[in-house]
Amino acid sequence: MLQEIRDLGFAYAELSHGIRISLLPGVFEAVQAGEIRISSLHNFCPLPIGVTHASPNVFKFSSPDRRERENAMRHTLKTFDTAQRVDAPFVVLHLGEIEMRSIFRRRSSTSRLTEMIENGQRESPAYERLIRDVSERRERRKGPHLEWVYEALHRLADEAQKAGIRLGIENREAVEEIPLESDFPLLFKEFRHPALGYWHDTGHAQIKQNLGFIDHAMHLESLADSLLGLHVHDVQFPGGDHCPPGAGTIDFRALQPSVKPSHPKILELSPQVPVEDLQAGLAHIQSIWGKE
Repeated sequence: MLQEIRDLGFAYAELSHGIRISLLPGVFEAVQAGEIRISSLHNFCPLPIGVTHASPNVFKFSSPDRRERENAMRHTLKTFDTAQRVDAPFVVLHLGEIEMRSIFRRRSSTSRLTEMIENGQRESPAYERLIRDVSERRERRKGPHLEWVYEALHRLADEAQKAGIRLGIENREAVEEIPLESDFPLLFKEFRHPALGYWHDTGHAQIKQNLGFIDHAMHLESLADSLLGLHVHDVQFPGGDHCPPGAGTIDFRALQPSVKPSHPKILELSPQVPVEDLQAGLAHIQSIWGKE
């Protein structure tokens, strides 16, 4: 796997949340042999035993269930251990969600909004009412979930600092997931910790813009001082993400002022993307952001 990535011309790779523990010996060998370097890990890495597919939200720091929160902590600390083994400086985290599925008969509000857009209802009064309803309900219900998340972050930031790792809190595409768009600045004001920062996912932010919650470029600009790195992929309107840059609707030029050469930029593409499309996407983003 890593050799294929290296053969495509990449000197670095991210270990994501689909890495089974059985793959780690080969990963360690490749890193020790100097075949590739690891830029970052995406929690949880390796996958918890018994989980057979990529599951970044299998345990949530926001859960009302104390045992689930403890499992999230335990497996995150294992991710820290893996990061140290491969000398990776960053770990990307999902923090959890606000339980809202029961409001929409067990369908996520994100899927409901996306479906309305696909049916041409983006400018309808019904869509506007649903946006207001979702926003109000998120605000009313987020309190205890944020308290559990903040409790976890206090410990995680300290443990990351001891391990020489920095934590990137990733923006999410689902409207139920936290931090909410407006809560990011408050989070980094609350946690002025050297081990904690923001990890920007271009696809997730574009989906949030398409749904009507943010302006993508303004959102990134507002968090530029906390930015640690980026997951880079494009979006076919309204919610088809993990496309190569240039194959969707993201205005990468508008994001460029917030992106520095020092920020790691991870291409996060669908496994179905052909190699030639990957290479075209890389060339597209490098033509705008530069090659560093």
